[in-house]
Amino acid sequence: NITRVPMSKRYLRSLVAANLVEGWDDPRMPTLAGLRRRGYTPESIIDFCQRAGVAKANSEVDSALLEHCLREDAKMRAPRLMAVLDPLKIELVNYPPEGETLEIENNPENPEMGTRKVSFSRELYIEREDFMEEPPKKYFRLKPEGEVRLKGAYIIKCERVVHTVDGGIDHIECSVDLSSRSGSEGANRKVKGTIHWVNARDCAPFEARLYDQLMTEEWDTAEAADKKDVTKFLSDTSLQVMNGYCEHALVSAKPGDTFQFLRNGYFCKDPDSTDTHPVYNRTASLKSSFPV
Repeated sequence: NITRVPMSKRYLRSLVAANLVEGWDDPRMPTLAGLRRRGYTPESIIDFCQRAGVAKANSEVDSALLEHCLREDAKMRAPRLMAVLDPLKIELVNYPPEGETLEIENNPENPEMGTRKVSFSRELYIEREDFMEEPPKKYFRLKPEGEVRLKGAYIIKCERVVHTVDGGIDHIECSVDLSSRSGSEGANRKVKGTIHWVNARDCAPFEARLYDQLMTEEWDTAEAADKKDVTKFLSDTSLQVMNGYCEHALVSAKPGDTFQFLRNGYFCKDPDSTDTHPVYNRTASLKSSFPV
């Protein structure tokens, strides 16, 4: 057994029949079609089976081990691109209006994967969680009067927060240290936080499907008689859909292609994607709960 995963075909069939999942290839299902659609590679599944081993007695394997095997397989061969799931706009008030093109490595752990060109302008999107107006101690991302490094670009400083009429944050005005361009001598000064971004003037909208365990923790300890009604154990957080912005390279990728979205996790392009609306399934987060 795998924690928080229904393995019996009886349970899986009831989920499909009740339309509680999309079908047998739903990325939350423990079927080969579901694992493939979510982004698990044959190598990661084989590695998982070898690590779990074969036992004569009933045993239980932590589902975090499967995600760990995927990370180990993908970290050297998945291109690392930038995508913002929950966008917050920033404006670089002292940056030239014409913009420029930056060269960023595709995978720092595998230099053989080369580099790519990424456009940069005075209007960017960052993750909303990468800014706090009243941050706690040891918060190293963007904050009022604080500095942060933009991946592959410049060091910026928050100068002003522009609010909406209801008190929310509309956008942030920042200054940029023009001498701190990545690769230049000025980039060597120490700034503790580095965040990812996309060019607000040259990016593509996309849908991110963030998958988690299909069942609650109570599923693992429930009696067989109680499991007859699987709906009692369905997790409310097994799927979260977000709409963000990404680099254009993610639009032209083929269904099944796997990428690491910087600081967000490993994602696989879903067959539901269209030419104008890419859809990506999160295979695994970057943080592992499995003890290595």
